[in-house]
Amino acid sequence: MKAMIFAAGYGERLRPLTERLPKALVAVAGRPMIEYPLFLLRHYGISEIIINLYHLGEKIKEHLRDGKKLGLKITYSEEKELLDTGGGLLKAKPFLADGTFIVINSDVIIDLALTDLLKSHQKNGGIATLVLRPDPQTDLYGAIETSADMRIQRFLSYKGPQWESAGTLIKYMFTGVQILEPKVFDYMEPTSAPAKFGTTKVTYPKMLTQGERLYGFPFHGYWQDTGTLERIKDAEKKLAAGKVKLHYLE
Repeated sequence: MKAMIFAAGYGERLRPLTERLPKALVAVAGRPMIEYPLFLLRHYGISEIIINLYHLGEKIKEHLRDGKKLGLKITYSEEKELLDTGGGLLKAKPFLADGTFIVINSDVIIDLALTDLLKSHQKNGGIATLVLRPDPQTDLYGAIETSADMRIQRFLSYKGPQWESAGTLIKYMFTGVQILEPKVFDYMEPTSAPAKFGTTKVTYPKMLTQGERLYGFPFHGYWQDTGTLERIKDAEKKLAAGKVKLHYLE
């Protein structure tokens, strides 16, 4: 299995740090934040990884190189303009299109068992499984609603054809981790030039409204977005105090 890590963003919430350093290399508990998803993937034997680059991307390449020092095989997808998640994924299609693949944001620390995620994905038979977490602020940031079988019935304001008959829906938030089938590219407009669009704003709503099978994977363990200094400090405190132990770093 292959994987993609999104690392092209400006990291605006971490300025002024990210004016000279790409967000993916900002340290969290003594290591660049991008190493957390890299080590998670490595722990489960996923070594072929593509990373998209834009803002200060050369510094990421200089730090990780071909990934050999980490026991990985890293390829880069360099964007001449910031393409967002959908455009970035579509640009990396030649690398990813030969089988099931995982996508993770570079600013996510998550204590997730990828084997459980893969089993759930295979059992449900959908083309996308998004790792979802309960959060009291789902309505503020944008809820993803699933039926009892974890099929996604509503994505932000978009509804699937079965949502009215799906029974009581459960609200979740997206963690930035997902497992996909190459068929997802069928829902991305072919283009001769790189296009800028988001998966959550364009691709997944299109799939949902056309009746495609999207599923969620409920996650209740440790998760932290490290996109702000406050969140980085919170993660560092919990890691230092032993309140959080990431199984893939042991």
